[in-house]
Amino acid sequence: MATAKKTARKTVKKAARKAAKPAKKAAPRARRAAKSAKPKGPPERVGVLEIAGHPATIIGNDVVVGQTAPEFTAQANNWSVFQGLASTVGKVRVLAAVPSLSTSVCDKETRTFNERASELGEDIRVMVISADLPATQKLWCGNAGVDRVQTVSDHQDMDFGVKYGTYIKERRYHRRAVFVVDRNGKVAYVAYMPHLGMEPNYDEVLAAAKAAL
Repeated sequence: MATAKKTARKTVKKAARKAAKPAKKAAPRARRAAKSAKPKGPPERVGVLEIAGHPATIIGNDVVVGQTAPEFTAQANNWSVFQGLASTVGKVRVLAAVPSLSTSVCDKETRTFNERASELGEDIRVMVISADLPATQKLWCGNAGVDRVQTVSDHQDMDFGVKYGTYIKERRYHRRAVFVVDRNGKVAYVAYMPHLGMEPNYDEVLAAAKAAL
């Protein structure tokens, strides 16, 4: 009788241990599932651009002609936060991403777009986006006499840079690029400059903007 009771107790213990084992194995699986479920950040790409002979890391994917232009949040010169596309609904938008207005090439590019904006009319808006502070952009515009293009600051979240694939991770500023967005919010023109010191083809950009009307 005693032997039978011992055998029964052993059987119960073994059954309990077996029942507990799947629960132990399930815990790591649950952890792995939770880990894989975490939202991933924007993609990072190396080899697209070099700075001073070293490969730079670009955060975000390139946009392409025909896709819906990503909405982006940025700051105006008075520090107010606004949505770049929603604020210009019904217009054709020229979006020029530049590293910094304090550099010679960016200075020249912004002045050129400002001069040639008079050729475009009221239905085309030109925005120059950089990671400069809004106050820095405002001061630069005042000194340069720039009043036909809108300078936009992406310094706070680099939202434009991530969504348009211009964010250089190592420097936290933009690679040079120009986009034309039509009245319906579709990307009509894209040009990523292969070198930071290279200016865009102004005639080509303006022609694309006029064609998007």
